[in-house]
Amino acid sequence: MALTRDFKETVAARVQRDPRFREALFTEAINAYLGGDLTTGKAILRDLVNATVGFEELATELDKPSKSLHRMLAPRGNPNTENFFRIVNALQKKTRVKLRVTAKAG
Repeated sequence: MALTRDFKETVAARVQRDPRFREALFTEAINAYLGGDLTTGKAILRDLVNATVGFEELATELDKPSKSLHRMLAPRGNPNTENFFRIVNALQKKTRVKLRVTAKAG
């Protein structure tokens, strides 16, 4: 049975209409990074970029070629620390989600 709607379209639509989902998705991306799962973190960030700011607008804001940003967030991509945090900062502004890291002993 074929799906009536592409999964990425469904995620993008929900990101647009549901601020709590947008926040949860962003949080999950960063938690994946912090947990060492860079592939998942990049995939979620890529979906978040596509659903919010878009790669062209992000490229303009960061003064980077769109293709470079696509490569950074591709499965084999490797954004440097500066680029990673610039992407995160731009997404925080666009999504109006402020991330905060909290340490837990454990």
